[in-house]
Amino acid sequence: MNATAATRLGVSPAAYADLVGMAPRHLADDRYRTPASTNVRIWELMTLQAPWHEVSLHMAHQSPLGSLGLWDYLLTQAPTPLEGLRDAARFVATVADAGTEALRIEEDERHITLSHINAADLTDEIASAIRAYSLSLFRPRISASTRRTITPVRVVLAARAPRTHKSLVRLYGTPAIDFAGPVNSITFKTADLTTPQPHAPGLSALLRRNAEQLLHQAIPLRDWLDLFRATLRATPDSGIPTLTSTARRMSLSTRTLQRRLDEHQTTWSRELQALRREHTLRLLTSTELSLPAIAERVGYADTSALRRAVQRWTGQPLAAVRAHGDADRPTGPPIAHDGC
Repeated sequence: MNATAATRLGVSPAAYADLVGMAPRHLADDRYRTPASTNVRIWELMTLQAPWHEVSLHMAHQSPLGSLGLWDYLLTQAPTPLEGLRDAARFVATVADAGTEALRIEEDERHITLSHINAADLTDEIASAIRAYSLSLFRPRISASTRRTITPVRVVLAARAPRTHKSLVRLYGTPAIDFAGPVNSITFKTADLTTPQPHAPGLSALLRRNAEQLLHQAIPLRDWLDLFRATLRATPDSGIPTLTSTARRMSLSTRTLQRRLDEHQTTWSRELQALRREHTLRLLTSTELSLPAIAERVGYADTSALRRAVQRWTGQPLAAVRAHGDADRPTGPPIAHDGC
């Protein structure tokens, strides 16, 4: 779907044909999971053709109900829209990399807020495009499942405000859009998402079983950079990986490891910083560890250095980032994987 949308936006197929997962045999079989690096590269090519908010709208037009396969039906065939959202969050791995993306649901009597968490290391333009698009998938699907127009109460985007908002108003069906938030979220009236909707009894349970089977049979397609990053993430929480230890785990010399990183247009220091960012934000938003303990775990000398790093990464004070994580942290069993 991403490739088709890119072509229609003016990207030459030759620019992505050789990427991992773009072989016809892989595209024709739902078991194969295209690596995140391939999808990010295609999004990058699209953002070279148009501003991020226009790319998001273009992708939304290329993503009608049914185009996301099983995930679409998990979302729309539940007894209520809220139950469909819970299933979509639980099985986000059927359409996204669960290592970097997650859906969080926050409920109260009046409103239900769905947050899209994306912890991937992306440039601002690509991140803004992907995250805005991912958030836009819910309104039209909820409207289709309830057979009435559902309008969000509020949309919050982590991106900086573009010069014009017209494409985003079309994307979300509302002008109530705020920018530079800590995370992308969309809020609906609780009544809109808890009213029973047309559905086939027992279908949700059948779809969940199919999703579990699909994920069990999935065949990940990984390029070298994906494998390298998986190796970094597998480092125990008690230590920060070193170039030497990582090279040893990958059965490479340090010189070869650095050369391979250079071939993939990145560096050891950049990858380590991305890992530190991902690890830090996860600890801040999903654990109750003290700030000194987090600083020690991720290799900062003190909490002042930690605060400066979080401010630099997110544009938000550390307290605001942690407060948002506390609000999203479930009081019972988690509703999503660790990372649309």
